[in-house]
Amino acid sequence: MDSQTSQSSQASPSPHTFQVDLRGLVDLLSHHLYSSPKVYLRELLQNAVDAITARRAEQPDAPARVRLHAQEGTLRVEDSGVGLTEADVHTLLATIGRSSKRAGELQDGLQEVRSDFLGQFGIGLLACFVVAERIRVVSRSARTPEAAPVEWTASDDGSYTVRTLPHEARPEPGTTVHLTARPGAAEWLTPERVLTLARDFGALLPYDVRVGDEAVTDLPAPWDRPYPSPATRRVALARHCHDLFGFTPLDSIELTVPLAGIRGVAYVLPSAVSPATRATHRVHLKGMLLTERAEQLLPDWAFFVRCVLDTDSLRPTASRESLYEDETLAAVREALGERIRSWLTGLAAGDPERLAAFLSVHHLGVKSLARHDKDMLRTMLPWLPFETTDGQLSLEEFAQRHPVVHFTRTVEEYRQVAPIASAQGVGVVNGGYTYDSDLVEALPSVRPGTVVAELDTDTVTAHLDAVDPADELALSGFLAAARARLDPLGCDVALRAFRPLSVPALHLDDRSARHEQARAEAEAQADDLWAGILGSLRGSAPRARLVLNHLNPLIRRISSLGDPELIGTATESLYGQALLMAQRPLRAADSALLNRAFMGLLEWATNGEEGR
Repeated sequence: MDSQTSQSSQASPSPHTFQVDLRGLVDLLSHHLYSSPKVYLRELLQNAVDAITARRAEQPDAPARVRLHAQEGTLRVEDSGVGLTEADVHTLLATIGRSSKRAGELQDGLQEVRSDFLGQFGIGLLACFVVAERIRVVSRSARTPEAAPVEWTASDDGSYTVRTLPHEARPEPGTTVHLTARPGAAEWLTPERVLTLARDFGALLPYDVRVGDEAVTDLPAPWDRPYPSPATRRVALARHCHDLFGFTPLDSIELTVPLAGIRGVAYVLPSAVSPATRATHRVHLKGMLLTERAEQLLPDWAFFVRCVLDTDSLRPTASRESLYEDETLAAVREALGERIRSWLTGLAAGDPERLAAFLSVHHLGVKSLARHDKDMLRTMLPWLPFETTDGQLSLEEFAQRHPVVHFTRTVEEYRQVAPIASAQGVGVVNGGYTYDSDLVEALPSVRPGTVVAELDTDTVTAHLDAVDPADELALSGFLAAARARLDPLGCDVALRAFRPLSVPALHLDDRSARHEQARAEAEAQADDLWAGILGSLRGSAPRARLVLNHLNPLIRRISSLGDPELIGTATESLYGQALLMAQRPLRAADSALLNRAFMGLLEWATNGEEGR
């Protein structure tokens, strides 16, 4: 640009108009693309860092400084980057929103500029309109030192002006951005808020960034610093985790994937969380905080850690607040999962106390992983806790004690049979908790020769001693009265001898029996059409059973009663008590039965007292 043109530009700035609806674009940015107005500062820092990176690519010894000055609803951001010429400014702003095809029509040099460091310059500045009503940019190019400094001034009404300035207006190459707060947004430009945001976004940036005299960057990152000992490192990282996430971790796991340019650390949560919880992580992209809520960074099973890392390979989405799901992210997720898996196997091999402390809190996460990873299941067999009739044991220890590993699929089934099975010497694992039945069934695949069998009512009954046929024949009247009373409830009555003697009756059913019972209930309450449909679904599944303990003194006394009505009431009481002992949820019919039996026994007791 010659001097005449420059003087003309200074004398009469020419107004121009954005080739976009600026008000609509700002509304889109603030309400739909960005989660918070605070991202304006990230965009300013990103533009400054990109500009410095571009200048240093050509001038390795160039200064690398970013300075932020905030006061009275204004903010000034200065950088020592590559700067802009007047042609750059017009080109960049004129192409905001154009398609990639139109962008390809730019001159090769300018296209290279956009891809190297200014691909987000225009949209980054527009993001500042979320908090600013006026933006003023003064820039001088390092690539074209003889070019005059250029000033770009824009308002939130969609207009802007461009003019050149005297050389003394900006003696050194670089860019200065001035923001003037829009009404109601001055809080975002206070010195305290700017310093907090700058440290949050830019603590890991590779350049000298300051807000006033306060340093923003804090390098090297905590996970890259040298420490005198592993214990000192562990304490320092625990302090970093507390400052960052607000909790003191159980342990820290180094995350390094050199091929993906990833360095960071995962912190193990000190308390249990639901496996359904979506873990969120902090991700920095080339030092700049990208997001605090990255959800897809780790495998789903690793819900027991929170991580912070820096990467130079993962792609951000348009808002630059989350990660783009692609093959690179999938590979990184697998690699980070492998790192956490290696940490677990390392604990199992060399630090069983720390592993036990971890599993006492996060056994669900490890069980989730072990379901799909045979190597992990094999490694964790001696450590993962399961509820069994022998107490809390690992599957390895339980399988050593019992030739057949019986298990139930629900907690209710386990509670029904656990006391009786234990007394009969039958080992049972409670498979009703999350992932447990899957792991028990997978046991033979990692422990060849192990026999695993689901425990059903027939298996339990088979382990109970039969009553002498003569004794059972003598009690046929009692059994007939008892069966008649429970038949409407879909429950049979059996007589066996088993331990412990203190248990008078045992209620046994399985899922098939409960399904048939629910179908019969629905059929009884349905209209003719639905009753016919449900009736056609009637199955031949075995019914529930109330097993009476012939060794129990109470059962012996009840069986000697001669009054069928009193036998029926007593049987209902035993049925209800057996349900309660198994901690089974009561149906309306069961609750009515318990109430009826209680009142019947009270009436019998009071009548008996009056007759004395």
